[in-house]
Amino acid sequence: MDALSLLLICCKLLLIFSEFSFASDVLTSSQSLSDGNTLISKGGSFELGFFSPGSSENRYVGIWYKSIPVKTVVWVANRLKPINDSSGLLTINRTGNPVLTSLSMGIVWSASLSKEVQQTPVILQLLDSGNLILRGEQDGDSENYFWQSFDYPSDTLLPGMKLGWDLKTGLERRVTSWKSSNDPSPGDLIWKIERQGNPELVMWKGSTKFYRTGPWNGVTFSASSIKPNPIFNSSFVSNEDELYYTYILVDKAVFSRTLVNQTLSLRQRFVWSKATQSWELYISVPRDQCDTYNLCGDYGICSISKSPVCQ
Repeated sequence: MDALSLLLICCKLLLIFSEFSFASDVLTSSQSLSDGNTLISKGGSFELGFFSPGSSENRYVGIWYKSIPVKTVVWVANRLKPINDSSGLLTINRTGNPVLTSLSMGIVWSASLSKEVQQTPVILQLLDSGNLILRGEQDGDSENYFWQSFDYPSDTLLPGMKLGWDLKTGLERRVTSWKSSNDPSPGDLIWKIERQGNPELVMWKGSTKFYRTGPWNGVTFSASSIKPNPIFNSSFVSNEDELYYTYILVDKAVFSRTLVNQTLSLRQRFVWSKATQSWELYISVPRDQCDTYNLCGDYGICSISKSPVCQ
């Protein structure tokens, strides 16, 4: 066998090994994830890798649904600093911190751990919930995470994610829209929990309070259109340690997500339809002009059937 043939065989074996390595849900500290390779959650629900949104040529690391044909990105790592070529590399550095680098730009994103990683080795793992976690390699299925993407939402709230506050650490989890379908950097539409008075879910558009749900009444938010339904169950937790809203799916085989949409100035809940192979809108808020916060002032009544609407 000549040298050229041997070189070709080695290249093929290296390619096969590389593909095999990343048909996995785990990235170890001795590996790197390059543009073109992906992590796939164990049950095949989600995938992590490099992508370009819409008509943009910029490259981002994101998480999207693996098991549906419409590419739907639910989380983006480097929202603030896109990569302008295909040299991106996701690794775990020597201090156990996940970092994203490129040849021309250096470090473009890191997980910025709130506590030092004492345990080694550590791994990045993509879960079937869509959560990307950093944990000790020996921790198995425990929830002893050093970091998780669920603590840093993009424009989407997935089942099991918490919207609100960790009162012990001061961490706030809020959902922020993309600027546009071509640009995942933070827009000016924000969905969050306000802690003052009776806590409630509020949407802000820039510096303007745009929509609120009213306080939690034990079943739902008092001014919200969310009612008991066959798709999901909502819950609200308020104690000395945490203050958050979350939801879980009634049927685990159903895909549903909540999106903060900059273009339409709406918060939308979608459910995946197997029949039409598309995302179908389940509910959106504000529902109409009268849902706008304080539209008619402190003493006005808004009636969508009247003109003017404020009476």
